[in-house]
This record gives sequence, C-alpha cells and structure tokens, in this order.
Amino acid sequence: MSQVQIITVGPGDTDQRLDRWLKRLFPHLAQGRIEKMCRKGEVRVDGGRVKANTRLSTGQEVRIPPLPTPGEVESRPKPTVSDKDAAMMKSLVLYKDDQIIALNKPPGLPTQGGSKQTRHVDGLAEALTFGFDEKPRLVHRLDKDTSGVLLLARTRAVAGALTEAFRARETRKIYWAAVAGVPFPQMGTIKFGLVKAPGHGAGGENEKMRAVHPKDVATTEGAKHATTDYAVLSALAKRAAWVAMVPITGRTHQLRAHMAELGHPIIGDGKYGGSGQENLGDGWGAMLGGGISRKLHLHARSITIKHPVTGAKLTITAPLPEHMERTWEFLQWDPRDVPADPFEEME
Repeated sequence: MSQVQIITVGPGDTDQRLDRWLKRLFPHLAQGRIEKMCRKGEVRVDGGRVKANTRLSTGQEVRIPPLPTPGEVESRPKPTVSDKDAAMMKSLVLYKDDQIIALNKPPGLPTQGGSKQTRHVDGLAEALTFGFDEKPRLVHRLDKDTSGVLLLARTRAVAGALTEAFRARETRKIYWAAVAGVPFPQMGTIKFGLVKAPGHGAGGENEKMRAVHPKDVATTEGAKHATTDYAVLSALAKRAAWVAMVPITGRTHQLRAHMAELGHPIIGDGKYGGSGQENLGDGWGAMLGGGISRKLHLHARSITIKHPVTGAKLTITAPLPEHMERTWEFLQWDPRDVPADPFEEME
C-alpha cells in the first residue's frame, strides 16, 4: 500500500473530472473504488468532500488515501462498445478534424449517464477515438429526446476552450421545433426565469422546470434568469407552427418550458403539455390526421462556433430526424424554403 499523497492539480488538468484525473494517474483503480473513496471522504479536494464527477481547477490540492499497488487489486475490464453501437456512433458524425467531432444525436439517446441510463453518448464515445489515445469529451448537452448537433472535443485543451466559449455565450445554436398553435407576435423574445418544480426525484429524474415572471426571479429561491429568441418560419392555419429558437441562456428544459409558457408547447412534449394530439374541437390536433409522430419535435438544427485552434468561423448543420422529417413532409414544410439563420434575415 502507498502512503497518503497530496497532489496539486496542474494547469493542463483544469476542468477535468476528478475520477478521470485519478484514472490517468492510477490506471489500476476501478471506477467503483474511486466512487467509494469519494463517498467515504477518503479523497478530498482542498480539504473538502467531493463527488467522483467533481471538476478540478488549477492549483487545487487533492488528498489521495493509501492505495494498493497494481498487483494488489484487480481492475475491472475497460468497458467496450459493441460493433453495432460503434457503427451507429460513427454513422452520426457530421464533422471531424483533429480538435472537434460533431454528431447528429438521435432522439432517445441520452447525452450522459444517470439514473437508469446505461447507454449514452458519453459512454459510446469510446468508438470515436479515430486513432487518438483518449475518447472525445462532451462540452455541452442535449436532452435525451432532443436531436441534433452535439459537439465533442478531442483533447483536454480544446474541451476547456469550448466549455469556456459556451459559458461566455460565444456560440450560436439554432433549434427547430414544431409547436401547437401559432405564436404571436411571430418573432420575439421570451424572458421568463426558470426554477425546478417541486416533487421530483432527488437524482433529477422526472425533473421539470416552472416558469417565473422576470420581476419575480430575484425573490424566488432557486430561480434563474432565462432568455430565448424565437421566430415563426411557417404556420398551418392556427393549428401548428414551425418555429426557430436561439437560447441566449442555457437552462434545463429552457426551450420546452418557454414555449409552453408562451401557450405553444412543443409537439410531442408530454412533460410540458404538447402531447394532446387526438383532441377534438379547437385543439391544435383537430383535423390533422395521423401524420404526426408523438415523439418530441425539438431539433438542434445548427451550431456556429469560432474554431478553438484555427479561429475560423465554423457552422455545422444537422438534418432532421426521421419522425420530424415525416411531420415536415406531412405539413408541406420544406427546409430549403427558410434561411440558415432566420434571425439575421428578419432583423
């Protein structure tokens, strides 16, 4: 067994997860052992208890308890990705260079693991090394049922640069959605704050956000300001609309909660009121027939970034998933009929 060690986090390791940092230093440690050491408080950062997914910062001091030598503990085999999943992941690649990989994430595939989630982009990214020693790193997220452009960084340095770009709002993301009814005015900004609604699982399962009037955000515990720009691209009478959205902030379920608060929930969104497709009378689904899928109609259509190495402007666009493509065909909406960035065109 080794002795207690205090290791200072170097500048090249900033924003890295604690468990991955430990695995790099001590490859023989199993993930389960790392998580157990964190739960028991044996691993500490700057003297405080931490979780395995804690992000590290340059200069922090990590206390590491006595560890067995590699021969004293049998490490678990490295998780592998099946040939089928590997082929699936590679088929999702929209763009790839030595710094970035962009995927067209399908609906239904979680970005990261969580309660009851064992198959997710972060785990399957092992199939996307393309000759690199480490798998690419996520730099942002999409909801499980949201499809579209998802960026991964191929090195730790690029991951840090992209993460900071997202935090500083130096990226531009355009989403497409089909919504119930037609928003009025046809172009505007939603500024309702968001707060977690009570009564959901401690681990975030079934999490739902509640809209808060802008004037009440400061006095509502846990509420955060949220801003979304939207524009109606096409409408089917007053029944449904094709809407483009740009999230100015990046809150949980922001686009879904904001459109619901506007009175026009995203089609197929059971959590925020967009699943009543068989209603009669004046309901949005009346007389639309059976051409509309019950899946969530929210798609990350494009993302524009400043390339972290070349500095060039890079825009990546993702085609619609199959269920949304069928809806667009059914409603006679053609992606070729609208500008890539409708907000620039409408200004």
